[in-house]
Amino acid sequence: MAFSEFRPLDEKSLIEYIKATPVLSNKVGRNYDDLKIKEVGDGNLNFVYIVVGSAGSFVIKQALPYIRCIGESWPMTKERAYFEALALKVHGQLCPEHVPEVYHFDRTMSLIGMRYLEPPHIILRKGLIAGIKYPYLAEHMSTYMSKTLFYTSLLYRTTTEHKRDVAEFCGNVELCRLTEQVIFSDPYKVSQYNHWTSPYLDRDAEAVREDNVLKLEIAELKSKFCERAQALIHGDLHTGSVMVTSDSTQVIDPEFAFYGPMGFDVGAFIGNLFLAYFAQDGHADSFDDRRSYKEWILRMTEGTWNLFHKKFTAFWDKHKDGPGEAYLPAIYNNPELQQIVQEKFMKDLFHDTLGFGAAKMIRRIVGVAHVEDFESIKDDSKRAECERKALDFAKLLLKERRRFQSINEVVSAIPA
Repeated sequence: MAFSEFRPLDEKSLIEYIKATPVLSNKVGRNYDDLKIKEVGDGNLNFVYIVVGSAGSFVIKQALPYIRCIGESWPMTKERAYFEALALKVHGQLCPEHVPEVYHFDRTMSLIGMRYLEPPHIILRKGLIAGIKYPYLAEHMSTYMSKTLFYTSLLYRTTTEHKRDVAEFCGNVELCRLTEQVIFSDPYKVSQYNHWTSPYLDRDAEAVREDNVLKLEIAELKSKFCERAQALIHGDLHTGSVMVTSDSTQVIDPEFAFYGPMGFDVGAFIGNLFLAYFAQDGHADSFDDRRSYKEWILRMTEGTWNLFHKKFTAFWDKHKDGPGEAYLPAIYNNPELQQIVQEKFMKDLFHDTLGFGAAKMIRRIVGVAHVEDFESIKDDSKRAECERKALDFAKLLLKERRRFQSINEVVSAIPA
């Protein structure tokens, strides 16, 4: 422990912290004269510093005792850093090719030191806004989600192991409650934090608050989110939590991690791809109408689910006689029954994915925290037009998710 009590670091005190922390000072060859430190925390919650020296580099992420984008009027536990470090380590062991390595964690300082994802890595959301194609995106994200979700579930683990880890992550209650509020509550009621592209979407926001069927469906999803400890989920797996190059995909920022419904992770990612799709018309210009790029996003969306389904069920088939206690081999003891069980599980997971994805879309349009995909569209009326199309599709998806049998059907339901 470098410092004996918590205090927010600035660039000057961070150097002192690095000097006092061997694993970090060794990373930069104990050479502090040429260190370049840049604060890049453009998120809602934390300080993030990039530290680059002649001998090496790393990222320092420090949690604050409040929500950074709002201020001290909205307190928030610093303990989220503990759960983020823990999730990075667990997911990193299961999928090291898509999770940055953790070098150091300091619980007192609520601080994580981890691999710096050097340029040309950029946030996926920014790449999608810029119209960049990533040929391995569906391949990589399906690998990450299938490995982390399958191998932390009862399909692979014993109930004893599972309950031990569920109990550990139950401590991340404040961030779970934040999710409950901003996704499953605020958009459906009058809330001081809600905002939207006014006046264009005033009636649309009101319609969400008055839609009884929508409220019944969101209540069911909230119940699953709160009560179903299915796997160790990232908890905030949107396109702003993924860094990419043409051939690298790295998942970051799992501070919302806990044992929850698998579909929440898969849905969050797919829902954000849909948001990127609907935002494209707002980024089109006379040189590029973005039509081919929109088609690419939909191919990536289909590919993500289809590859996830293929890989997840392959892991299941491989370990069907293993230690997992969800479906004991002595009971599910013939191929026909095993297939029935697997098909039902994956169908339910698919419908959960669509529901949670739709809920994530709705909150990004009429809730507290919006997405740069839309926010970077300068023309208010154009932005509102894109957002309305996304909102209408999300409402359809949330209400009618059970009628879809494949991701291709979902994509076909998007109005031309």
